[in-house]
Amino acid sequence: QLQASGGGSVQAGGSLRLSCRVAGSNVRFNYMAWYRQAPGKQRELVGNITDGGSLNYLDSVKGRFTISRDNFRNTVDLQMNSLKPEDTAVYYCKADHFGWVLWGRGTQVTVSS
Repeated sequence: QLQASGGGSVQAGGSLRLSCRVAGSNVRFNYMAWYRQAPGKQRELVGNITDGGSLNYLDSVKGRFTISRDNFRNTVDLQMNSLKPEDTAVYYCKADHFGWVLWGRGTQVTVSS
């Protein structure tokens, strides 16, 4: 089970931090990620991080968003800076361990101009 927290409403240029914790398992997932889905759009990958620390980001968030993970606490965070109205979406965390996939409940991020 993934437990997500954070999110909320901010003005453009502001920051938010999302956090996602793996509950009920001490598996070190080989892949953890954040996705988002805006109204009327498909869910898209915001960024992911492997257990070895390799990172990948959506082009539109590079330089503004940072993903980090704590393998001891089994968490993955998404620090979002310089937020833009187009970042408004429901954000989801995902953990994947060789096909064993968990999704967190979405958390709303709203950025006003």
